[in-house]
Amino acid sequence: MARNIQSLERAAAMLRLLAGGERRLGLSDIASSLDLAKGTAHGILRTLQAEGFVEQDEASGRYQLGAELLRLGTTYLDVHELRARALVWTDDLARSSGESVHLGVLHQHGVLIVHHVFRPDDSRQVLEIGAMQPLHCTALGKVLSAYDPVAHSEALESDRKAFTERTVCDLEDFEQLLDVTRARGYAADVEETWEGVASIAAPIHDRRRMPVGAVGITGAVERLCRTDEEGALRPELIAAVRDCARAVSRDLGAGRF
Repeated sequence: MARNIQSLERAAAMLRLLAGGERRLGLSDIASSLDLAKGTAHGILRTLQAEGFVEQDEASGRYQLGAELLRLGTTYLDVHELRARALVWTDDLARSSGESVHLGVLHQHGVLIVHHVFRPDDSRQVLEIGAMQPLHCTALGKVLSAYDPVAHSEALESDRKAFTERTVCDLEDFEQLLDVTRARGYAADVEETWEGVASIAAPIHDRRRMPVGAVGITGAVERLCRTDEEGALRPELIAAVRDCARAVSRDLGAGRF
């Protein structure tokens, strides 16, 4: 029988320790609880911190679980319960909006499409489940970047490629877009990723009020935007997307937003 790897066992024990009891623990507490030398405990903590599994409070020097571990812990929810809870509501959104609906979660520095409802007409369409979208320019990506700290960090660290002349690549401008997204509760993409295509997306939260995904509609600019001089997104479509996101969030136990 293969022997267990001691360093991994110690790291796992450390994560279990941080997950229970006090919210933050100091190096001495951790080393003493696990019967480890301080140097050994510190080395493991530094590795876990580098991977985002542990965070250190700058003021106190104490350690707590990191955002990356929390995100990994919601993976099952993201791709299974989230999709199951969203099925009815995304079907309703496709019918009411007349557009295709996408459900996305954060995955490998981008947005993974985990559910796709076709536009309810007879046009030829391609199923996009499993496709990846960028964080910085799509409506789904901007929603995740605005509400999920891990997605936000990944969007800032990524190469914000220009897909069209409308793509926002500058860091300061991108941060302003995220501020606007948080203020109004939805994100928009009008020809920032694909010429002639617009999208609207809103965040989905779980019972802990943590962002676990985003839902949005995608369609031709002439259908999603008004035909007046301003060319703004149609308010009834924005409302429909936000209502869908709220409904899924309520089904996940988030309560009212």
